[in-house]
Amino acid sequence: MSFRWGGEHAGMNQFPCLIRSSTAGGEARYALGDPLVDSYLAFVAGRWRPNTLWAVTHDLKTFFSIIDRDPAEVVAADVFEFLADQRGDPTVVRMSDGESGLSARTIARRLSSVSGLYSYLVARGDTPVRSNPVPRGLSTRRRGGRRQQVPLVRVPRTLPKILSPAQVTGLLGALRTHRDGAMVYAMVLGGLRRCEVLGLRLGDVQVPERSLFIAEGKGGHQRVIPISNTFFSAVGDYLRSERPRKVDTDRVFVTLKGPNRGRPMTADGIDKILQAARARAGLERATCHQLRHTCLTRLREAGMELEAVQAQAGHVSIESTRIYLHLTDDWLADEYRRAAERIDADSAAELVAMQAINP
Repeated sequence: MSFRWGGEHAGMNQFPCLIRSSTAGGEARYALGDPLVDSYLAFVAGRWRPNTLWAVTHDLKTFFSIIDRDPAEVVAADVFEFLADQRGDPTVVRMSDGESGLSARTIARRLSSVSGLYSYLVARGDTPVRSNPVPRGLSTRRRGGRRQQVPLVRVPRTLPKILSPAQVTGLLGALRTHRDGAMVYAMVLGGLRRCEVLGLRLGDVQVPERSLFIAEGKGGHQRVIPISNTFFSAVGDYLRSERPRKVDTDRVFVTLKGPNRGRPMTADGIDKILQAARARAGLERATCHQLRHTCLTRLREAGMELEAVQAQAGHVSIESTRIYLHLTDDWLADEYRRAAERIDADSAAELVAMQAINP
C-alpha cells in the first residue's frame, strides 16, 4: 500500500472528517480522511474491540480538529497546546473533583490514543515520522539530585462506586425479562465487563462446571471464571422462554422485540435497559461498571485473596486490582482492629516473658 505525504488527504473530505463504513460481516469501520491516520485506524480495527476503535477514532478526530497540522508534522509543542485546550478555563472548576476542563482520565486517554498513532507510524519505518511527539512525561529533579519522570496528566486514583445489597435487589426487581436479569447477574455475581457480557456465546456457558469462558476479554485476553447458580437459573429461564428459536447468531443475549429481533444485543441496548430499570427502582446510579465493581468489592470484602480477585476480574496487572484493598470504612476498621489485637497480644506476651526473666 502506498501513501501520500505532505498534506494530501484521501478523497474530497476535509481532514479530519469522520467517514463511516462497515465490513461484509457488519463490523463498523472508521476513517478520518488522511492516509497515515486511516492506516492506523485499520490497524486498530484488526486488533481491538469495536468500542476501542470508536474511542481511538473520536480521540484522534478531536486532536486534529484542535491541532490544525499535517499528522506527519506534529511536534511536542502541538501536544502541549492540545493539553492546554483540554484543560479548559482554569477559573471554572468542578466541585466534584476540583479540576477544570475535561477530567484527567479523559485527557490521559486522548493523549494515549495520539501516542499510539505515532508509535505505530514510527514502527512502520516507511513514513516521515521518526519519533513520537507525545512526551512520556516531564523530567524533574528531586532532593538529592536524582531525576524522575512526572506524567503529563496526573490521573487520580478513585475508589469504585458500588451498590448496596438493597439497591441491587431493587434494580433486579425493576427488570422486565429473564434476559435482563441474566445480564445483570453476569456483572454483579461474576464481575463481567459489559463487552464481555455482550460477547458471550452459547458454547461459553459451561453449565456442568458452573463457569463461563470469557473469549473476548479486555485486550484480547481469555479466562474461565466461576459464577453463582443464580446466574445459570436466570439464563436458563431466558433460553427456554424468551430467546427466539431461529436466529443467525450464537451470541447468548439477543434483542427480543422490534426490527432487530434475534440480533446480538448492543452496548447501547444494555445501557438503555439499565437506565429504564434505574428510573423504575428510583436509583441514582447503577451502571454496568458499577455492577462489576460491586461484585469485585464484595468478593474482596468476603475474604477472597487479591490474586483471586485479579483472576476473576481479568486484570492483566495486579496494580489494577489493588484498588480493592481500599474498600469500605467497615472493612478497613475490622482489618485494623484485628491487627491491633495481634499487636496487643504480642506485646502482652513479651511483657509476661520479661517479668518471668526479671521477677
